[in-house]
Amino acid sequence: MSEEPILFELSAEGVATVTLNRPGARNALNLALAAGLHEAARRAVAEGARLVVLRARGPVFCAGADLKERQGMTDDQVRARRLKAFAAYDALERLPMPVMAVVEGPAVGSGCEIAAACDFVVATPAASFRTPEALWGTVGATQRLPRILGKRLAKDMMFTGRTLSAEEAREAGLVSRVVVPEALEEVLAGIIATVAKAPPSALALAKRCIDEGLERDPRGALATELMAIEESLAAAEWRKTMAGFGA
Repeated sequence: MSEEPILFELSAEGVATVTLNRPGARNALNLALAAGLHEAARRAVAEGARLVVLRARGPVFCAGADLKERQGMTDDQVRARRLKAFAAYDALERLPMPVMAVVEGPAVGSGCEIAAACDFVVATPAASFRTPEALWGTVGATQRLPRILGKRLAKDMMFTGRTLSAEEAREAGLVSRVVVPEALEEVLAGIIATVAKAPPSALALAKRCIDEGLERDPRGALATELMAIEESLAAAEWRKTMAGFGA
């Protein structure tokens, strides 16, 4: 297998599969992996991906930051590494097309950040989620998870090191589906086929409306959707889709 920290593959249907590829290090986030995620996001846009599927090799999705890499770093170097990680999460979150994370094992710290930066998460029962940064004397994973889980559960996880099981994460809204391993590939294939056939511009507009709408008051959120409707009408792609229903 390639020793690249990130594997990128684009199918003929426009599905970009991005794989965390440091299984020997439990896919811990180091500088190379952060840079690889950022580059994968860039490639997904440049190569016209319709959907991004984020996976991981090995039994651990991501064990968090690579603490071995930090040994001997100066404060400035640690700060620079953290900023590269933030840039990677942001690049994933800002992708215009849908991004699906597939979590089949523990996601710790940075692993939770990566999953939370995606649009939705499909997990197996072996998945779990934990954010112990404060217990380790550092700060991280304080922004996305409270927005998804609510601040009280996010604080419980941060202050106590509580681990959410896949089912608990689904009930809390971090995971959208929990699928047994035997059915995973079939379920993923169905999701991929549906998304790959949908009009990309409509998906991008819907994603933008949801993401921006949540950051605005109801009136501003409605204005965002109305502007998206106008863009959709101007593109007229919807007419081709509607025509198919009458065939």
